[in-house]
Amino acid sequence: MDAKERGFLAGKVAIVTGAGQGIGRGVALQLAEQGARVVVSDINADTAAETVSIARSRGGDALAIGCDIADSASVETLVEEVAAHFGAIHILVNNAFLGNMPGPLESKAAGDFARALQGSLYAPLAAMQRVFPFMKAQGWGRIINMCSLNGVNAHMYTADYNVSKEALRCLTRSAAREWAPHGITVNAICPGARTPAYERFAAASPENAAQLLKQNPMGRMGEPEQDIGSAVAFICSDAGRYMTGNTVFLDGGSHINGVSWQPAAR
Repeated sequence: MDAKERGFLAGKVAIVTGAGQGIGRGVALQLAEQGARVVVSDINADTAAETVSIARSRGGDALAIGCDIADSASVETLVEEVAAHFGAIHILVNNAFLGNMPGPLESKAAGDFARALQGSLYAPLAAMQRVFPFMKAQGWGRIINMCSLNGVNAHMYTADYNVSKEALRCLTRSAAREWAPHGITVNAICPGARTPAYERFAAASPENAAQLLKQNPMGRMGEPEQDIGSAVAFICSDAGRYMTGNTVFLDGGSHINGVSWQPAAR
């Protein structure tokens, strides 16, 4: 018996954006491990194909569909293609985001905030609105929005990113309140994981990275699949049916006292 038959998400159809690497890949692999038919969405076709290959090698069911969250119409097309292919959508994980350049607040232009909001608010909103009719009709849905400790702790030099992720948290709670009667849960996750982006940061600023780990109660960054993906899979299961409107911190306890983030000004 393979994963798509034995797991607790067997028969469910999931979309994971930004699933070509890092947290998105970890989530996609865990959902596939638990039997979901996973749509791996990413702007990078090569990394998306790698995620699909890994999932299939483990007996999971996955396919890649490209999407550019810089364009909300691309997000809408993604949902339409998934619906046409599978006839249903049960799980949506809004993980993809548009990169930003760190810099002090006084240097940030309106365009920086507009770009951040497009990736972290408007694109997820478009996806949520498009999957809603399917989830409402079946009386069952799980939406996970990846937010960030950057916004919660007001990390320095990423004001545009911080604002966009906090906007997504607000959207999460609003959707949870309105869509609960339809059996749809909507939750936010603030993760801390060893992603390619983190590895680049640690290589460029090892002293800062070491200081951050020192302040983490568990003393380590999370693993995208085991620490983040596994928790997402649980929230998406029937066991998570009474959990909605929450912000889940999967960060080894970094949020408890707030990790001091004070990089040198650029």
